[in-house]
Amino acid sequence: MNKRRLLMKSIALSLFLFFTFSFSTAAQSDVSNKVDYSRDVIYQIVTDRFYDGDSTNNPSGNIYSSDCSNLHKYCGGDWQGIIDKIDDGYLTGLGITALWISQPVENVYALHPSGYTSYHGYWARDYKKTNPYYGDFNDFDRLIETAHANNIKVIVDFTPNHSSPALETDPSYAENGAIYDNGTLLGSYSNDPLNIFHHNGGTDFSSYEDSIYRNLYDLADYNLHNDTMDQYLKDSIKLWLDKGIDGIRVDAVKHMPEGWQTSLMSEIYAYEPVFTFGEWFLGSGEIDPQNHHFANESGMSLLDFQFGQSIRDVLKDGSSDWYDFHEMIDSSAVDYNEVIDQVTFIDNHDMSRFSEEASSNRHTDIALAVLLTSRGVPTIYYGTEQYLTGDSDPDNRKPLTNFDTSTNAYQITSQLTSLRQSNPALGYGDTNERWINSDVYIYERKFGNNVVVTAVNRGHESYNITNLNTSLPEGGYNDELNTLLDGANITVSSNSSVDSFNLSPRAVSVWQYTESSTTPLIGHVGPMVGKAGNTVTINGEGFGTEEGTVQLGSSTVEIQSWSDTEIEILLPNINPGKHDITVNTANNNSSNSYNDFELLTGKQITMRFVVNNAFTTLGSNVYIVGNVSELGNWNPDEAIGPMFNQVVYEYPSWYYDISVPANESIEFKFIKKDAVGNVEWESGINHSVTTPHDGTDTVIVDWQQ
Repeated sequence: MNKRRLLMKSIALSLFLFFTFSFSTAAQSDVSNKVDYSRDVIYQIVTDRFYDGDSTNNPSGNIYSSDCSNLHKYCGGDWQGIIDKIDDGYLTGLGITALWISQPVENVYALHPSGYTSYHGYWARDYKKTNPYYGDFNDFDRLIETAHANNIKVIVDFTPNHSSPALETDPSYAENGAIYDNGTLLGSYSNDPLNIFHHNGGTDFSSYEDSIYRNLYDLADYNLHNDTMDQYLKDSIKLWLDKGIDGIRVDAVKHMPEGWQTSLMSEIYAYEPVFTFGEWFLGSGEIDPQNHHFANESGMSLLDFQFGQSIRDVLKDGSSDWYDFHEMIDSSAVDYNEVIDQVTFIDNHDMSRFSEEASSNRHTDIALAVLLTSRGVPTIYYGTEQYLTGDSDPDNRKPLTNFDTSTNAYQITSQLTSLRQSNPALGYGDTNERWINSDVYIYERKFGNNVVVTAVNRGHESYNITNLNTSLPEGGYNDELNTLLDGANITVSSNSSVDSFNLSPRAVSVWQYTESSTTPLIGHVGPMVGKAGNTVTINGEGFGTEEGTVQLGSSTVEIQSWSDTEIEILLPNINPGKHDITVNTANNNSSNSYNDFELLTGKQITMRFVVNNAFTTLGSNVYIVGNVSELGNWNPDEAIGPMFNQVVYEYPSWYYDISVPANESIEFKFIKKDAVGNVEWESGINHSVTTPHDGTDTVIVDWQQ
C-alpha cells in the first residue's frame, strides 16, 4: 500500500472514530447536570454482592463468607469491582447513566447476635470514614473518576435515621449503636451523654408519629432535634458531596421528621445541588397522602412504590390489569407535583426479585420495557438483566456471578436507555393512554414534537389493533426494540390513525419520532426549592443559543449559563413563596410556565413548636400557621400539621418539628381544624420567637383561650 493510500485510510479511520465517539458521547448522560435525572437510567448495586475486584480488602473471621454460601455475611464485592465492570464495558454497554451504590461509610464490624453483618452498608459507625471492605478514599475517588469519564453519575445511599442494632439494657449487643465522628466516639445507645439517640422504645408502626420518634426494629434511632447530631449528619453528607457524588438516596424517610429533612435538603441545595430521593415504603395497593405531601414539600423525590407495586401486580402476580395500572399513572400525575422526578423500579433490595424462574423471564423483559418507556426515573436492580431470582432478604441480594451481555433483558435495557437519551419525550413527556384492555396497554409520551408510543400485550393471544390514533406524524415506523419482544412495524396515515396491525402474544413494540422544537419548552427544573443565591437548572429545548431572559414570578433573574437545552439561573432576593418559571428567548418567544417553584425565606433550621393545654374534640387536630411562607403566610389552608401528641409530648400538649428560616423573627398561632375543615383560631396576641442562626431549637407556649 503506498503512503498516500495509507494516509487517506488513516484519515478516514480517524474521522470515523471521531464521529462515532461524538455520537456516542452525545447519547450519553451529562454528568455535569446533577439535578436533572429525567432522561437517566439508574443501576442499583449492593456493593458487596456485585463483583470482587480486590480480594485484599475482603474481611476475615466470622463476618466473611468466602463462597457467599451465607448471605448474611460479607461476600467481597467492592468499589474496584464496579470500576472493573465499567472498564470492561459491561455497565457502559448496558447503557445505564447513573449508579446507586451502597452507603459508603464505615459500618459496624461486630456480628449481630442473630448472625447478621453490615454487608449492606445500613449500619453506620462513622460517616466520615469509608467501609474498608469496599475500599479506601483513594478507591472511592477512582470510582468517581472512572464513572465520570464514562458519563456515569454516582448516587450514594445515606442513613440519617439510625446507626446500628442496639439494646439499651445490653451494652454488648453488637456495637450497641455506637457512632463516631472521624474516630471520636459521640455516644452509644446505653452510654448517651449528648442525647444523640431517642430512648422511646421500638415502634409498633401504629402511627406516623410513632414510627418517627421510636426505634425502627432494633436500630438505634437518632435524635435529630439535637444540635450535635444535626450538625454531624449535615457535615458528613458535605464530605461525600466534596468527593464528587452526583446524587443521594435517603433511607427510611418515613421514619424521620419531615421538617428536619427539609432543612437537610436546604443545606444540600445551598452547598452542592444534587438529585436526592428518599425511601417511603408502600405495600401493594397502598396509597398514602402523607407520601405525596412529603414528595411535594420536603425538597426531595421518592422511590415510587406506587409504580413498582402496580407493575408487579400486573406482570408478576397477575392480581391487577392494565386498567388498574393506567389509573395509577393518571392519579399519581396529579398527586405528585414532580411526577417525572419520582424514581421508578420493578424490584429492589427490600422486596422479592421480579424474576422467579426461567419461565418468568418474558414477564421480566416486558416489565423492563414498560419501566424504561414510562414517566419517572427508572432504576434497574443489579442482576435483573441476568434474571437473578430470590425472595426475601437476603435471598434477593445474591452475588452476581454472570455478566452475559447477550441476554434479552440486557439487550432491551441497552436499546431503551439509548432511546431515553435521544428522545426527550421519555424524560419530560406526559403519559396518555391510546388503546387499552385488560391485556393490552398502548400509551404515548409526548414532549413538544417528540413522541414515543409503547404497545404492550401481556396476554397469551394475539390482538388485532384497530382504531389506534397517536401523535406520530404520517409515515412508517419500525419497532425500536428490533423485534427483541416480537414487536411490529406500523404505518401512520395523514389523519394520525395507525393502520391495523397484530400485536403478538407477550409482545412489546416501541415506536418513536424525534424533532427538536424551535420554540422554548421547559421540561424540567431542579431543584424545585431554594433560597436567594442558590443555583437552579432549567432543562428543555428551543431556548436558542443567544441568551434571553428567565422570569421567576414577575422578577427577571440572573443568568449563569445559557444553551439551547439548558439554562442555569441564580435565585433572586424577592418575596418568598411559590413562583412560576418561564423562559423568554432572544427573539421574544415565551415558554410554557413551570409552576410552583418554592423560594425559601432564607437558610433553614429545625424548630420544634410545642403548645400545651390544646384540648380538642374527637376528629379535631391542632395546626400551626405564621407570618413566613414556611408557616403558611397566615393562610389556614397552608397551616402545618396535624401536630403530634403521643410520644415526645402527650395530649393535651401538641408538638411538631418544622423547617423555618434561621435568624428570623417569627410570629405564629395555633389553630384547630375539625374533620370537615372548620377552623378555630386561638385568641390573644401572636406568639413570637427569634430563630437561631444554626442548630435546632424549641419553643413552648400555652394555648390562648
